[in-house]
Amino acid sequence: MSFFKRLKEKLMGSSAEEEKVQETDLKTNVEADSDVDLDDVKQEEIKESVEEIIEVIEEVEQPQEETIENTSNVEETMPAPVIEESADKKPSAWSITQKFKMGLAKTRDSFTSKVNDLVARYRKVDEDFFEELEELLLQADVGFETVMELMDKLRFEVQRKNIKDTEGIQAIISEKLVEIYEAGEENITELNMQPNGELTVILFVGVNGVGKTTTIGKLAHRLKSEGKSVVLAAGDTFRAGAIDQLQVWGDRVGCEVIKQSEGSDPAAVIYDAIAAAKKRGADVLICDTAGRLQNKVNLMKELEKVHRVISREIPDAPHEVLLALDATTGQNALVQAQTFKEATNVTGIVLTKLDGTAKGGIVLAIRNKLHIPVKFVGLGEKMDDLQPFDAERYVYGLFAEGLEKELEKLDD
Repeated sequence: MSFFKRLKEKLMGSSAEEEKVQETDLKTNVEADSDVDLDDVKQEEIKESVEEIIEVIEEVEQPQEETIENTSNVEETMPAPVIEESADKKPSAWSITQKFKMGLAKTRDSFTSKVNDLVARYRKVDEDFFEELEELLLQADVGFETVMELMDKLRFEVQRKNIKDTEGIQAIISEKLVEIYEAGEENITELNMQPNGELTVILFVGVNGVGKTTTIGKLAHRLKSEGKSVVLAAGDTFRAGAIDQLQVWGDRVGCEVIKQSEGSDPAAVIYDAIAAAKKRGADVLICDTAGRLQNKVNLMKELEKVHRVISREIPDAPHEVLLALDATTGQNALVQAQTFKEATNVTGIVLTKLDGTAKGGIVLAIRNKLHIPVKFVGLGEKMDDLQPFDAERYVYGLFAEGLEKELEKLDD
């Protein structure tokens, strides 16, 4: 299957499936209606009878509704209705694709507009074109090594296909970027979840201010919507307000938060949280950690201690060590990733605030330089805007307009 056919199937497949289901349901209803042989008077009598029954039911249920409304602090103790509803409703492939498109709007507006200008100025693909394209990619924080690899692939492809003009060059760039990201690995965005009945421990690390605690809350919401029972551990005991912030998220998504007083030993909090999660039969324990970099040695020693405690209580745990990075910091995020990789066994990156930067190419730089998969990306402020990273949707978000033209050609 060609790159564009595969891309279209992934981006729009579920949308087409949903339309097919709707058509099938409509056809079934029509067929069912055609089997009923009642005259108009009979149908009207049935309608009136149903309406009377509904009125009786509503009168019976009304006192119960009033009792619920008069109960104090219901909204404070129960998660928002939208969270409960989302558990039974999975987003379509197309809606997820649109999140990537909107989340990468700043990068696209900055980077792609410049690529469009470049294509307009250079009708022919020559060395001058490649040099300017290289500079644009570097400005988007794609990373030097990734850019060099990409340029080599583009030059080879242009020569192999004997491409003379710049029309459709964005599509070739997109295809090569996906190849570079996915080279040699499969299912790299999947969390290492344990079998049913066993506790999965996810350890979150990262410096203060990158959105780590917020991301934990969003991930907890995502796992709960998948039917998992989740416990949160407030292991960031040093940052003022960190425990309270995690508690707010716990209340919001309906997860128990295991905590101690501010300044407590983080390893002790995690130990208590493991015991509590086991006792409650939880599926997932997500652990927050301190994020101070003022004294890197002490911070890393704390993380090592937490890691030892977890491993002692649950062999092979933590099953994931997720590093939260702020996409708006660009190359500084790459430096942070390198630092944490040296001190901890980071298994995946969660790139926050991707919607707030024009340098979304940092995703590729991190993946290609550190060989750590980006497992989730933050594409907005809403609860469900934390999405599993998908390389094809990512490049679609970067080159949406150009790729849409290529995808339309498949229908012609």
